[in-house]
Amino acid sequence: MASANKPNKNIVILISGSGSNMAAIARAADKEGWRGLFGAQVAAVISNRADAAGLELARSLGIATAVVPHKDFASREAFDAELMARIDVHAPALVVLAGFMRILTPGFVQHYAGRLINIHPSLLPAFTGLNTHQRAIDAGCTVAGATVHQVTAELDHGATLAQAVVPVLPGDTAQSLAARVLTQEHLIYPRAVRGFFERGG
Repeated sequence: MASANKPNKNIVILISGSGSNMAAIARAADKEGWRGLFGAQVAAVISNRADAAGLELARSLGIATAVVPHKDFASREAFDAELMARIDVHAPALVVLAGFMRILTPGFVQHYAGRLINIHPSLLPAFTGLNTHQRAIDAGCTVAGATVHQVTAELDHGATLAQAVVPVLPGDTAQSLAARVLTQEHLIYPRAVRGFFERGG
């Protein structure tokens, strides 16, 4: 077991927005003592947007932050190369996508193969991509949910690590359904990250 004073399994979380899933993971790590149990800690939060509210939230939790603005780069490959460099400073055991609104290049995905995970607001394999909540309502689904999965080069197709199911209620809007799903995301994402380390990740 890793020493409680020397974490050696760093988690780097990528965000583009509010960072609520990031905060759920960081708070679970602290509350459940991942540092002592697994030598694991959230080492950094990186965003492609300087105005992402989650950056301030991360700082309030004592987590180092960085910004790599995607608009500063002429190509997706150039952005991903700089992003990898900023991530790899922390020698991550796990890279977590938490509302990171960029499609990553195959080279990036391959670089972190087996240690890159994402959460998607649908019951995969249903409704890959965007606008999942409205699509579920339009399709007449009686349930919706969220999926934590390994990231592969094919969008939203990696192995499922955790899922949560919520009902689609009469009169639901995309916003009301999204809010109901998000409460479950905050439960299953920390559980999936902990599971990664429990399995020896």
